[in-house]
Amino acid sequence: MSDSTTFGTPPASARLSGQRILVTRPREQAGAFVRGLEALGAHVVVFPTVEILPLADKAALDRAIRGLPEQDWLVFTSANGVRHFLARCEALACTDSLSRLSIAAIGPQTARLLEQRGLAVSLVPGEYRAEGILSALGPERVRGRRFLLARVAGARDVLPETLRRWGAAVDVVEAYRNKPVRDGAERLLEVLDRVDWVTFTSPSTVNAFMDLLAGANAGFPADARVACIGPITADAARRQGMDVTAVAREYTVPGLIQAVVEATVEVVPENWTGC
Repeated sequence: MSDSTTFGTPPASARLSGQRILVTRPREQAGAFVRGLEALGAHVVVFPTVEILPLADKAALDRAIRGLPEQDWLVFTSANGVRHFLARCEALACTDSLSRLSIAAIGPQTARLLEQRGLAVSLVPGEYRAEGILSALGPERVRGRRFLLARVAGARDVLPETLRRWGAAVDVVEAYRNKPVRDGAERLLEVLDRVDWVTFTSPSTVNAFMDLLAGANAGFPADARVACIGPITADAARRQGMDVTAVAREYTVPGLIQAVVEATVEVVPENWTGC
């Protein structure tokens, strides 16, 4: 046997060992994220900065659902949009119109939810954001078509504006709402003193997080690193003055976990030996 030491890659279970990671995602959606991090050895603290809620006034959503027979495309830009939109379709007994529509889903999780409900998905872009949907459609495919976009309040307008510029008729309806968490700033400050990473999965989680810190007259901790699920969320973090360490290449929770792993495991631990 050689006297030299052969170093290998640490086992997957050790790649985030000792890392303390804050998850700001809504609690009901954090389960898979937390399990994935913990499986890699991380200590996870869940502190949701937003709540996902149904609309207080559903009149506009109901009109949009009853008008589905007039549409050609139905576009979902989040899994939450699917859940709330389809729940309202069922409440109104208006599910029959869905099967005749072409349906676009912004990413694989959104598509899976639709398929689990028996709906065929016509389009899932290669890049999981509004620009990816536009790239996958193209001007010729949308000209003269009618689109309904079901989304959260305050979403970016690049998708409807571009579709209209390409000659489509576009209706936009809010399917659900985000409510920023307004209390718990003291606990958040206590947690931040002990974390290595703060993770964000949407611009709304970023902005609500910083609102909590501002309300407590506190700033972002100097020692914590920031990881974002994609470039839109990363841009929101930078606008809030954060230095973003890691951005997922695939805009999904597994992609975010991988980004944190890659930014953390830059040097093989000195006491790790393998073959």
